[in-house]
Amino acid sequence: MTEKQKVQQLVIKEYKKCASDPVYFMKKYCYIQHPQRGRILFNLYPFQDKVLQLFKNHQYLITLKSRQLGISTLAAAYSLWLMLFHKDKNVLALATTQATARNLVSKTMFMYDQLPKWLKLPAVEKNKLSLRLKNGSKITAKSSNADAARSEAVSLLLIDEAAFIDNIEETFTAAQQTLATGGQCMALSTPNGIGNWFHQTWEKAETGENSFLPIKLPWKVHPERNQAWRDQQDADLGPKMAGQECDCDFLASGDTVFDTDDMAFYEQTYQKDPMERRGVDGNLWVWEGVDYSKSYMVVADVARGDGQDYSAFHIFDIEGATQVAEYKGKIAPRDFGNMLVGIASEYNEALLVCENANIGWATIEQILEREYRNLFYSATNNMETVESYMHKYERDKLVPGFTMSVRTRPLVIAKMIEYIRDHSVTIQSKRLMSEMRVFVWKNGKPQAQDRYNDDLIISCATALYVRDTALRLRQQGIDLARAQLSSFSNLNQKNKAVIKSVGSQQNNPYLIDNGQTQEDISWLLK
Repeated sequence: MTEKQKVQQLVIKEYKKCASDPVYFMKKYCYIQHPQRGRILFNLYPFQDKVLQLFKNHQYLITLKSRQLGISTLAAAYSLWLMLFHKDKNVLALATTQATARNLVSKTMFMYDQLPKWLKLPAVEKNKLSLRLKNGSKITAKSSNADAARSEAVSLLLIDEAAFIDNIEETFTAAQQTLATGGQCMALSTPNGIGNWFHQTWEKAETGENSFLPIKLPWKVHPERNQAWRDQQDADLGPKMAGQECDCDFLASGDTVFDTDDMAFYEQTYQKDPMERRGVDGNLWVWEGVDYSKSYMVVADVARGDGQDYSAFHIFDIEGATQVAEYKGKIAPRDFGNMLVGIASEYNEALLVCENANIGWATIEQILEREYRNLFYSATNNMETVESYMHKYERDKLVPGFTMSVRTRPLVIAKMIEYIRDHSVTIQSKRLMSEMRVFVWKNGKPQAQDRYNDDLIISCATALYVRDTALRLRQQGIDLARAQLSSFSNLNQKNKAVIKSVGSQQNNPYLIDNGQTQEDISWLLK
């Protein structure tokens, strides 16, 4: 073998190694422009190495990152690797402006220019906005708009600072048709408030409601940063902005209804993935199966019917105030009624509480048709008193379901705030916690941030309100029964009624002798 042949074999071997291992390719052949050190090899940090492996192995990725972690540079290097070693790859870089998108393409071009000749494919097109290689692969910079990705066969859609792009929903929708054939999508950004496409997509990715793999990179992942650096960011940016830029905190534009420290407690203490996801859509999440020694309640909020919100329910262990299951999905009202009857029957004939406003009646009618025995009824006067509950057999004074009104809604929300503040309820759902983080005060009223839903919050709050009211009314009922018995006792003494013992030598104060029969009225206490 000649020396030339040996060199050729070595080149081929090295080329194959670069093609199969992007980490190796970048560490050995990719140069970047460092702001302080100038032209240096892209020597990846361990966290960048891990992120790159995720880039390579997943189709949809969303990266929530602290600033200045080099993730955009990593994405540029990955784009170059994809173009060099694969034919006809179309990389589309999007950002808020064309200039910002061009910056990412410029990083790719700089790395391309530094490659050795044997590794560098000839460029057939090269300008400030695009780089096209001889093998048909290219990268193009565009500002985000509805037509940016339309009619293009996109292999990799790279969205930089996605949280800052106003119309990214339209762009992503337009690109999905081509992405569905196997293309990749990477959305990268620091947080920028809540309610935007990036935040919504991140929330759904965390709960498994979309195809995106969530990657969170707070400041701590960088090996050269310490607490002193983080403290300096507080001084430079202010605590609130530093929390967003460094800790990856999503900040609501208004004050959140639920205290952030309380939500952090729940996320760290109770929040976990369900042990089972049931149903055709996988939207019934179960953390605990039925325990036949426990009593449960199923509390449901029915969608309005306009397609903008969801039907939802929670299952709670009444005694322990523990969330054991949850559903959130889009389902026809009558089908929802059937689902509620089925799940309530499964959980020991649970108390079934269903909102009866508007389209909720269609769900309740189905429950009534199924003749479910343990359906919750509300007093028609909307008064939660013992007297109203004593009319439970007088259907003209009760309505099936729970009536949510302008009077009851504040009481219901206030009850959930109380439970969360006191940490007296066990909430395990990531979906519910996601809604709670964007549940804010607007004009003095608690409601979901724009473009968000509060279906899980309303059903959870209703459950806690009904539970608390039921327990309180039960005690009030016992007190009322005792008062009635006391009045009976006083009346008997006044009328000189004879109180005799039953089954023992001790007197039974609840045995009434009216001169004709004896009646034990202690059942009133049960």
